[in-house]
Amino acid sequence: MAYKKMCAAFGYRLEWDFETYCQAAHYSSEALRDRIYAEFPELKAQHPKWEELYAVKKQAIVDLVNNGAVHLMPGVERLLMALEEANIKRCVVTHSPDDLVNPIRRQNPILDSIPAWITRHDYTHPKPHPECYLKAIERYGVNGDKIIGFEDAPRGVKALMETPAQVVMVSRVKYPDVPLFMKHGVFYFPSLDAISENSPL
Repeated sequence: MAYKKMCAAFGYRLEWDFETYCQAAHYSSEALRDRIYAEFPELKAQHPKWEELYAVKKQAIVDLVNNGAVHLMPGVERLLMALEEANIKRCVVTHSPDDLVNPIRRQNPILDSIPAWITRHDYTHPKPHPECYLKAIERYGVNGDKIIGFEDAPRGVKALMETPAQVVMVSRVKYPDVPLFMKHGVFYFPSLDAISENSPL
């Protein structure tokens, strides 16, 4: 939605659906820029500095978040309540900065049941580098812990695969990497609600 608003601000209509966006955004930080410029060469000619467009996108996403556009995935609240009831250690590791994380937490109070948060300012290298997850494990884990990491995007899955965690990918987007991930031991589910007592987890 933020990228659609960004394009609209310059007079262009981006008609991607969510899956098209994810297939670009969740592989590399340059893919979105390259695909948008490829789709709108006139936009690139008029505004060759991507930073100018990205600043508009950043403000759009702040506005969307502040207006309550972010919702929990189906099954998240049930899972978090179960983890809290069982007193299982849990932590969020996110690429998002605090100025986006904080309003999302205010709008979804169940997220405050997660006691530990690592946000973008806590680490140097973005996913797929494993630094953020390794930092979480070092900070909050102890020897003998059985660690599960949930991710919804290929870059995050690749980061988790470089850690001791069992990786679980939860995404309704059918990324082409999913079969390869599964061959390497990643569990894949289209939603948290699809995880049952009979699942291999």
